[in-house]
Amino acid sequence: MLLFSKKIFLVDLLEGFIDIHNHILPGIDDGAKTSEDSFEMIKALHNLGFDGLIHTPHIMSGVHPNTPETITRAEKNLSAHLDVHDFFIKRNIAAEHMIDENFDQLLEKREFMPLAKNYLLVEMSYLQASANLKDALQLSVKNNLYPILAHPERYLYYHKKADYFRRLKKTEHVFMQLNLLALGGYYGSQVQKMAYTLLEMNIYDFAATDAHHMRHINALKKIQLKKKDLPKIEHVIEMTIGSFYNRAF
Repeated sequence: MLLFSKKIFLVDLLEGFIDIHNHILPGIDDGAKTSEDSFEMIKALHNLGFDGLIHTPHIMSGVHPNTPETITRAEKNLSAHLDVHDFFIKRNIAAEHMIDENFDQLLEKREFMPLAKNYLLVEMSYLQASANLKDALQLSVKNNLYPILAHPERYLYYHKKADYFRRLKKTEHVFMQLNLLALGGYYGSQVQKMAYTLLEMNIYDFAATDAHHMRHINALKKIQLKKKDLPKIEHVIEMTIGSFYNRAF
């Protein structure tokens, strides 16, 4: 006799979720192109049970040179569009900051966009590690900011050095954010394997969608989980909700 177990879908764990990393603001980076695209994405996440969104467009020198002004303007345009449709979900704005040659100047000029007042979402290039990573993290802390490194599982150059992230958390007091799509293999099997390795090592503090378009959200809906992984995934989700639900809006 065959025994069938109920499939466990990731989205079933996301009721009340606060998405702290996405590219939903329209026409400002490599994410949503129009306000209607943004609206479609927001509705889809709301229908999955998400309770709030913090929009985090790229601030990346020479590629996406956003500023607090351009991000605020995009948010106002999106808000006007949502008002026309009489649609509401808790939202706020921040940014995903590339650690590049202009990062120090960004902090000096106070042109960064933190999450919940003092969490700073940062990233590195997928091609090579930022030479000034540790200096940038230390400078963030000196500015009373708590750095969150986005999607460590996607930095292929550290895939054979997983323990590096444990040392980084200990010495530089950096938080780590999982891209939920990695759990389903969206970025490839190597990234998926690394995500589960870091999950097993208790490296992750927070999780997010990093959604750029509806393809990401549709892929999110299909992710299935193994029962043995549930406790650690649920913990990261609960940490994200608990840390940002009352602080970000």
